[in-house]
Amino acid sequence: MKQCWRWFGPEDPIKLIDLQQVGVEGIVTALHDVPPGEVWTNKSILERKSVLSTAGYDWDVVESLPVSEAIKTQTGQMQNHLAAYKTSLRALAAQDIKTVCYNFMPILDWTRTELRAQQPHGGAAMLFDLIDFAVFDLHILERSAGVDDYSVAVSSAAYVRFCGMSDSAKTLLKKNITAGLPGANDSWSVEDVRLLLETYSGITPQRLRANLVDFLSEVAPVAQELGVRMCCHPDDPPFSLLGLPRVMSTSDDYGAVLDAVDLPANGATLCTGSLGVAQSFDGPAFVQRHGPRIHFAHLRNTKRIIGSLPDMPDFFEAAHLEGDTDMIGTVHALMAEQKRRCAEGRVDWQIPMRPDHGQELLSDLGGDSTPGYPLIGRMRGLAELRGVMASYSYMQNSSYAKSNID
Repeated sequence: MKQCWRWFGPEDPIKLIDLQQVGVEGIVTALHDVPPGEVWTNKSILERKSVLSTAGYDWDVVESLPVSEAIKTQTGQMQNHLAAYKTSLRALAAQDIKTVCYNFMPILDWTRTELRAQQPHGGAAMLFDLIDFAVFDLHILERSAGVDDYSVAVSSAAYVRFCGMSDSAKTLLKKNITAGLPGANDSWSVEDVRLLLETYSGITPQRLRANLVDFLSEVAPVAQELGVRMCCHPDDPPFSLLGLPRVMSTSDDYGAVLDAVDLPANGATLCTGSLGVAQSFDGPAFVQRHGPRIHFAHLRNTKRIIGSLPDMPDFFEAAHLEGDTDMIGTVHALMAEQKRRCAEGRVDWQIPMRPDHGQELLSDLGGDSTPGYPLIGRMRGLAELRGVMASYSYMQNSSYAKSNID
């Protein structure tokens, strides 16, 4: 797999030139300053591509070309936003940028309640705690329908915790939850969230999935014509929050959407950490089922916290080889898929991957790194994943390994 790295643009505290020492082979980035629904211009794309080229990199994956709330809810400026999306795809393809990641999560992107939870080894990791989220939902956001989304035990625990929180703790919790994708949602207020929630009134999971299929029916044929590979990121976490529908949380969800718009351009982003929060997730099986349509991989691991609810678990971002996901099996399955593509003669045989959401370690600590995207933590993750990939190649090519495999 091509070993890529997510870079948030010129404001990213990690410099492109330093990534040469990490062994990074390609860059995943986006024009985060362009609001959803607006066109990515040729000039802006060229400027970003030039910055990458000067540092010795290609722009391998766009993450992400965001889908606006108007498109997700089919309201307001939807038609204009669809036209802008197609124009942006054409501009990217003209610069030979052919892999575009997006998501269809309502309102918030990834959701965590703590961005730097201390770990036993002294580092820090992002964490989701259901009681803290219920504090935000029931007592900060004050969503009236929220009382029906939690058990009596969770609601009671949230009330007790809220009563014991300082004003600064409440402010931090609000900031953490509305952070979402760095550079995109960090300025949202609680009132912004309340107003956006109103736009999803009456939108069921079935309706949201239909809206996703409608979106893909519009844009996937354009992507197919351009040779662009679109890949939908799963819900993070893979269960409903704030009463909002989730439609990309399981392998079956992907099966339904990929079958509904059955074009090679309509593909999947395999995020092992997001999907892996669910106990039912089987990484190797996901690859075996959807392999030909996996256009991009986020390789990270999450660990469910013992004693939390099975359908809405507390979890934290684990080291890449230490969480609940079978990372070794998943990586080997992806490598086997690449081998199959090569034999098939596919031009896009190599799957771009990136180490996602590393823990903060050593010089990452201190609060200067982008939450979820530290330098040292991701370096460790990439090194571990590189070793797993090497082990697959060794087993495939070494006569000694072949003779000693049971």
